[in-house]
Amino acid sequence: MEPASQPGVPTFKLVLLGDGGTGKTTFVKRHLTGEFEKKYEATMGANVHPLTFHTNFGPICFNTWDTAGQEKFGGLRDGYYINGHCDIIMFDVTARITYRSVPNWHRDLTRVTDNIPIVLCGNKCDVKDRKVKAKNITFHRKKNLQYYDLSAKSNYNFEKPFLWLARKLVGNGNLEFVAEPSLAPVEIVIDEETRLRMEEELRAVQMLPLPDDDGK
Repeated sequence: MEPASQPGVPTFKLVLLGDGGTGKTTFVKRHLTGEFEKKYEATMGANVHPLTFHTNFGPICFNTWDTAGQEKFGGLRDGYYINGHCDIIMFDVTARITYRSVPNWHRDLTRVTDNIPIVLCGNKCDVKDRKVKAKNITFHRKKNLQYYDLSAKSNYNFEKPFLWLARKLVGNGNLEFVAEPSLAPVEIVIDEETRLRMEEELRAVQMLPLPDDDGK
């Protein structure tokens, strides 16, 4: 059983995927209410965090399934994906191997789910020695996914994946978040110059042709 949803609040199962150590648990725990209310799904080895956001059309809740380390075993059982409404695939921009795993997570997910909205997130973008640069991140363009740089520890872009998913799930591009979620205090600050540079790099590479590779 998933955590009980609030009466009348649209509630969606969000599957959070990615290699161990990419920061999935840190990311989801930034939302303090979800951490306080989390439930443990013993049969699936998952922590489920109900993350509620307040929008101009009322509250919306994402029951966010965090793998609780199960990815170490080389895959997740189909029950983890079944009835998923949306997905975030996370990799670590300081570890190339985690980006190389993204096609595998995407394949496992899409084998079980049917055409759900997916966001790809590159976490730890606050780290100076970034290994997976904007020009290297092309998988989302091949598969028509949304992409965001993230820094869980600085709360940078925390809400962006949820807002994009909410608009897709509700079918309304005018949906906006109208209240700040209760987030843990920032541990790292990204200065304005760095933030603008990262965003400009991402914008610039969107215009480049996709590399002619195996297109996984």
